[in-house]
Amino acid sequence: MSLRTLEQHTGLNRGYLSRLETGRIHEPADEPVQKVAAALRVTTDAITHEEKK
Repeated sequence: MSLRTLEQHTGLNRGYLSRLETGRIHEPADEPVQKVAAALRVTTDAITHEEKK
């Protein structure tokens, strides 16, 4: 899904989404994460899960 499409589905700014995608936002708020997860039809864990070391 493109950032433009994700922006349309979530109502979140494309610049913000880009920063999320590239990891420049280290601890995003719950609401934007939930919106992105819903738009992508995945759980929030699927997009926030960090690899266990």
